[in-house]
Amino acid sequence: MSNSLYESRILIVDDTKENIDVLGEVLSQYKRNVALNGEKAIKIAKEKRPDIILLDIMMPDMDGFEVCRILKADNDTKDIPVIFVTAKNLIEDEVRGLELGAVDFISKPISPPVVIARVKNHLELEIARKELEEKNLELAEALNNLKTTQNQLIHSEKLSALGMLVAGIAHEINSPLGVIQSSNKSIFTDLDNILSNIALIGKFLNYDNEIKFNNLINRSLKKTNTLTSLEERLFRKQLSSDLEEKKISNFEEIAEILVELGIYNNIDEYISLFNSNDALKILNSVKKIASIYFSNFIISKSVENVSKIVYSLKNYVGFDSEGKKLLGNIHETIDTILTIYHNQIKHGIEVIKDYKIDKLFYFVPDQINQVWTNIIHNSLYSMGGKGTITIKTYIENDYAVIAFADTGEGISDSIKEKVFEPFFTTKPHGEGTGLGLDIVNKIIKCHNGRIELKSEVGYGTTFIVFLPYILE
Repeated sequence: MSNSLYESRILIVDDTKENIDVLGEVLSQYKRNVALNGEKAIKIAKEKRPDIILLDIMMPDMDGFEVCRILKADNDTKDIPVIFVTAKNLIEDEVRGLELGAVDFISKPISPPVVIARVKNHLELEIARKELEEKNLELAEALNNLKTTQNQLIHSEKLSALGMLVAGIAHEINSPLGVIQSSNKSIFTDLDNILSNIALIGKFLNYDNEIKFNNLINRSLKKTNTLTSLEERLFRKQLSSDLEEKKISNFEEIAEILVELGIYNNIDEYISLFNSNDALKILNSVKKIASIYFSNFIISKSVENVSKIVYSLKNYVGFDSEGKKLLGNIHETIDTILTIYHNQIKHGIEVIKDYKIDKLFYFVPDQINQVWTNIIHNSLYSMGGKGTITIKTYIENDYAVIAFADTGEGISDSIKEKVFEPFFTTKPHGEGTGLGLDIVNKIIKCHNGRIELKSEVGYGTTFIVFLPYILE
């Protein structure tokens, strides 16, 4: 479509050539195409994309109503304004035409001034509509670019914070991996020991001994408490005395293995086993089986710890460019960030949680993770690695309230008004961009929420976030 009025193209459709000639003469200041039937009109409309169509209704084969219906059903032609030019002037004809998508009716015989005025008005409206559409597209593109830039800024700030945590996170992952490796070696060693004695065990385990053997294993697997050195010595001494009274050979070695297995009393049922010439080998096999069980338990817990860290990292780094609100657990987002910061927290920071929001509600998880990251990071920095962070969540009116209170150095009144300004920071050069709390403020506003700051120098700072409590 042309954006200049008199460069506009008009398609005139009528099965009577004389009518076309009259309209063509009246509208001679515009570019014109003509069609004597509906099929030809549809073809020209798709090829030439006229700015407006003057359409007769009463035509053979395909009337104007059908032509209009087809044009409006086609994405290529649906936005072209259609004006019916017809001798049909009944109200129901006008209603039908408007329902099909026509913008106006001109009655035959035509009045040239009316035709000129109507066509000019609709062309101007169409030009204005097109210009508005182009402006909307430009605005949409600008908004999209702005959102992209904002998301990239948030992501950059997020990765910057993550970069400072990499060493601690590596330690958090390497520690359980070291435990897994050590436990795995123990399992291989214990299995070799058991396999070397498998024939002996099989020969020894008649029905009665098999029950005792299994009971020893089951009791050892129930060991939960860890004894002090003094307690171990006392139990060994008592068991050695009991076994010596019962004339058991190797009573000291057997007592030591029993203490390691967590069996300190009720040993009478195993006396026949202890009297065996291979008692030490049998008991050592029980010990190795128990060791394999506990090594497997340690590996499982270590994998669980690594998985928790990886899951938290995945949630943290995940980049949701669309910013779609999802039904989520606000406490899980807080715990994700606490897990990420665990290495910095565990050496001197006490975290107190008072969670009282018991329902899921809608928010953008990725963005909210960034809010908690900045707030927790600022608290840790302010406290210098020593202090307490108290996190409270509760419902107040129609808001979910999340409050982070630290026991850091606090913020002076002269600075409070500036902390949410972009590029403002109290950190030394190179340690902060000054964008963290500005981003936090923008994210919370995008959620139609607000953030409040309470602080007193020497007593600490509290950030209180209010998010709309949207349940559905």
